[in-house]
Amino acid sequence: MKSLLYLSYENVASVGLLMSEIIDTVEDAFLQKGLGKVEVPPKPGIHTQPDAFIHAMPAYIPELRAAGMKWVAGYPENYKRGLPYISGLLIMNDPETGFPLCVMDCTWITAKRTGTATAVAAKYLARKDSKSLGILGCGVQGRSNLEALKVVFPEIDLVKAYDIAPENLARYIAEMQAQFDIKVMGVDSPQEAVVDSDIIVTAGPILKNPNPVIEVEWLKPGCFACPLDFDSYFKPEAFLTADKLYTDDLAQQQYYKQAGYFQQTPEPKGDLGEVVAGRKPARQSDSERIISINLGLALEDVAVGIKIYQRATEKGIGKKLPL
Repeated sequence: MKSLLYLSYENVASVGLLMSEIIDTVEDAFLQKGLGKVEVPPKPGIHTQPDAFIHAMPAYIPELRAAGMKWVAGYPENYKRGLPYISGLLIMNDPETGFPLCVMDCTWITAKRTGTATAVAAKYLARKDSKSLGILGCGVQGRSNLEALKVVFPEIDLVKAYDIAPENLARYIAEMQAQFDIKVMGVDSPQEAVVDSDIIVTAGPILKNPNPVIEVEWLKPGCFACPLDFDSYFKPEAFLTADKLYTDDLAQQQYYKQAGYFQQTPEPKGDLGEVVAGRKPARQSDSERIISINLGLALEDVAVGIKIYQRATEKGIGKKLPL
């Protein structure tokens, strides 16, 4: 009888995949994309509440023998119910037969792979001597992005953190200072978080009708910015005047534009996979202002997911269910 492996959140977290391993895995996935060796269509979605989404995210990476789909939801009002913003499942399939191999909770992977995608982008597009980080949004992504960036940029010694909820900010400062033994400074405005930061990450809710606040004048020469919340924080002029503007996937960015996002955002000059593969230029001077709009790709999930599945199988983690 055919069976599949079920992995809960605790199971996924317990396999012991290190952040450095996830970064290498995600970087390799982007390399395969840049070489034109992956299948990753733009993610379709349904929207049952304002600014909420449930997305289907399929991908296939032949080099890793990784095929699967993430079914993920993001609900910005969930905090009022005591629920997390992100929830969902990742299904891994056998690329030879199509049969499902594994169903796992996707929230641990979503958090980690998003942070690692930022770190991979920063590896190629940020200044090598970057030491200060501005974090806008002190939730799950504020944490995973700091964790991943500290692997690639161990010299980061200052984090300027902003969040609209003072209790979230206070908790973030205490946890991150304890975890990384660096100075985490809470600030009262987005401007204070952005000005003079070498790397900027915005991780707020994704809004179709945003009220962006980040001005181009706030971005110092040589900075790198990674908006994870589409165009919710950055004004159009900030995107327009970037020396280099990339995204993680051009087709997906265009898909979202047709769906009502990025209405005043200029077209990116290429995608992150092309940068990793050397087909588009990385940073070329210390004075360039560079932005990478990371939308989140299923190839990241299935690349990490197949490693989670393999390691869980080796360690006997999870529960087998009959098909």
